[in-house]
Amino acid sequence: METSTIYRDTTVAKKKSLPAALWALTISAFAIGTTEFVIVGLLSTVANDLGTSLTSAGLLVSLYAIGVAIGAPILTALTGKIPRKQLLMGIMLLFIIGNGLAAISPSFELLLLSRVVTGFAHGVFFSIGSTIAASLVPKDKRATAISIMFAGLTVAIVTGVPLGTYIGQNFGWRATFIGVAILGAIGAIASLALVPKNIKQSEPLRLIDQLKVIKNPSILLVLAITAFGYGGTFVTFTYLTPLLEDVTGFSSDMTSVFLLIYGIAIAIGNIIGGKVSNNKPGKALLVMFALQAIVLFVLYFTASSQIFAIVTLFFMGILAFSNVPALQLYVVKMAEKYLPGTEDVASALNIAAFNVGIAIGAYVGGMVVESSLGIEATPWVGGILVIVGFLLTLVLFKKEKI
Repeated sequence: METSTIYRDTTVAKKKSLPAALWALTISAFAIGTTEFVIVGLLSTVANDLGTSLTSAGLLVSLYAIGVAIGAPILTALTGKIPRKQLLMGIMLLFIIGNGLAAISPSFELLLLSRVVTGFAHGVFFSIGSTIAASLVPKDKRATAISIMFAGLTVAIVTGVPLGTYIGQNFGWRATFIGVAILGAIGAIASLALVPKNIKQSEPLRLIDQLKVIKNPSILLVLAITAFGYGGTFVTFTYLTPLLEDVTGFSSDMTSVFLLIYGIAIAIGNIIGGKVSNNKPGKALLVMFALQAIVLFVLYFTASSQIFAIVTLFFMGILAFSNVPALQLYVVKMAEKYLPGTEDVASALNIAAFNVGIAIGAYVGGMVVESSLGIEATPWVGGILVIVGFLLTLVLFKKEKI
């Protein structure tokens, strides 16, 4: 079977300037990234308002991730025949509905359901968005293109999450979800205006052929690397707000400021990660995971010091998302090599793996918080998960040399 035309150089890709469609994807990623992570800063507020525990509120993070993990590969496979622009518009509509439902939820259970629905939209968006972004540029710039699209997510952490946290703490968490729904509408308008109708896509494979990706050892190994290497940070990140308030001793207002600093670091790390991962993503991942694990272990010792905690937090942010472009490019390369035509589904499975990692991290973090170890132990526990990701990457790199 011939390699999918979605990865061939196109006329647009040969232009020196970045295509407008790439920025439309970035704008939509900003909206989706905001709703994914803003809940981290609102866990305590939601828990108090709806009369549930902090650990139960953590399900708003993990069940969202599970919604992405389930929805991304299945819905991407089932929507393979739908033109990409139409699919993007449908995804953004589902996203708006999900956040609107969250804003009016009278119960914690309905709020959980709305998060799962929004997670479905998230999963499909980032799976097809990655392959579309990669198709718009030359092959040696694909990791950079993916990092630009994911920059929307990181900018959301820089601006959307701190602002959403501030709104939620001062005007109620429901106001935050209303604001996110508005962001979704802006993303939909951007996609309508900037994404071309004639986006090339490979001829849809039969569902049974697409699902062959789950039998390929190299692709499965990338998925495991993503879940552990990326997810390890979320053991700490899910409970970062109470960590900064209860262990480091910052006020809620100061915590919002430091979440902004963390987001700036993430944006920087995402761009750096894209640039260093274009050629050998496996080699880049080995370095990034090693540094990420070290920083998490250091945070365990610096969390009680306000100055050193913020310095460590900045480096944690630099490394938290730097691995995303490499991980997405890695799985695409494996699909191209072994199962041409399955790149979209492989990308979707990796998006699912990202969110399985988030769910694992959030769940493990909750267990640590409720145990005798306490919230201050979340950094070193997360570091152990990242080390697992490092070791798996080492195995794949020795096998593939990519």
